[in-house]
Amino acid sequence: MIYRSKAPLRIGLAGGGTDVSPYSDLYGGAILNATISLYARAAIEPLDNGQVIFDAEDRGEQLTYPASMQLPIDGQLDILKGVANRVMKEYCQQPLSFRLTTFVDAPAGSGLGTSSTLVVAVLGAFVEWLKLPLGEYDIAQLAYGIEREDLQQAGGKQDQYAATFGGVNFMEFYDNRVIVNPLRIKDKYLYELENNLLLYYTSTSRLSSSIISEQQKNVSEKKDASIDAMHHLKEQAVMMKEALLRGEIHKIGEILDYGFQHKKQMAKGISNQQLDNLYEAARQAGASGGKISGAGGGGFMIFYCPGNTRFKVANTLKAHGGHLKRYHFTHHGLHTWSL
Repeated sequence: MIYRSKAPLRIGLAGGGTDVSPYSDLYGGAILNATISLYARAAIEPLDNGQVIFDAEDRGEQLTYPASMQLPIDGQLDILKGVANRVMKEYCQQPLSFRLTTFVDAPAGSGLGTSSTLVVAVLGAFVEWLKLPLGEYDIAQLAYGIEREDLQQAGGKQDQYAATFGGVNFMEFYDNRVIVNPLRIKDKYLYELENNLLLYYTSTSRLSSSIISEQQKNVSEKKDASIDAMHHLKEQAVMMKEALLRGEIHKIGEILDYGFQHKKQMAKGISNQQLDNLYEAARQAGASGGKISGAGGGGFMIFYCPGNTRFKVANTLKAHGGHLKRYHFTHHGLHTWSL
């Protein structure tokens, strides 16, 4: 028997960073994101040989350990081991023997929530195998706990919930509480958004934890510029929600630009000269706005191209050494099955 799962990556459209503690705990955060047709995938094959095998196909890495209640967290595929450790500790109380195979459709550090989505996908495979009684909120919260508490990885809360629930969601973040509000957006508005929103990989990656750690430090030290920037980003999430629900798609680029200018005030390293040059080149070619996906510093960028400007913008971006990534918006989150 093989137990499989897949969870979608996401594009953050507005409010990015306001889901990170301590800002969300103190002021409440708001984010609007949408899942896309790029996935993290996981498959579990139970074994009877007393071994645990991790096979990260996209990274070309394989590790083998004796079955144990506590697999070593040592910098090698820690996300996979972290999920297995938590599942065995909370739901099994005994070592498990299995092969876990994973694949993610985008590179780590690309800004599409790859790490958190992988955690959700791996959890989903364990839920399918062990028939764990976990709902969507349970899975998302458990994924958050594994990353932020067990593995001590800096980051926010949106990615785990986006991957689990799927679709276009307006999410609210408070101290110990998350509310996922699915948005019922007319198909024609989503089609137009998908047509006009280019997803561009800069061919660079970044370590999001260092940027996020500085953002957290700025809030803890009550630095007004950083906190005010996050207030504006929370406002941006509401602006984006209203524009999408009302079909005011022509405002999307302007709203993205509003957020991008404020996001750069949250912490150093969110943008740099290369990314600013890319952004300006896209604007000159016809894009009305855009942003860096995720924490910033590299990875994917998105650009809103009104009318038929997407073709000129695409050609301009290709000349800068990166590449465009095809995608579609998805309506579903985590899927699990077995055969």
